[in-house]
Amino acid sequence: MLTEIRFQIDDSILLSLKEKKETFAKTMLFQYALWLYRTQKLSLGKAAELTGYTRLAFIQKLQAENEPIFDYDGVLIDELIESAKTTPHMPQKNLYGGEF
Repeated sequence: MLTEIRFQIDDSILLSLKEKKETFAKTMLFQYALWLYRTQKLSLGKAAELTGYTRLAFIQKLQAENEPIFDYDGVLIDELIESAKTTPHMPQKNLYGGEF
């Protein structure tokens, strides 16, 4: 089920921006989806869905906008690395049946 949302803006805003209404609407939607993603109200996948992009296209758009895809602080990254070091791992087999 889809919900349609409409809003009105004065034409002078589009003229000032030198944008077509479609471009303006798509940019606004992306910026709102980005804000929802940044504030962790939407996952990356849901933010992409809101904008009409695939997950990959949304990630590429984030990269083009110099937006971090994963916004972890240094402490969390250190914790993740330490956790990975102490987590037991099952041996992986290579294509020839031997272990790595």
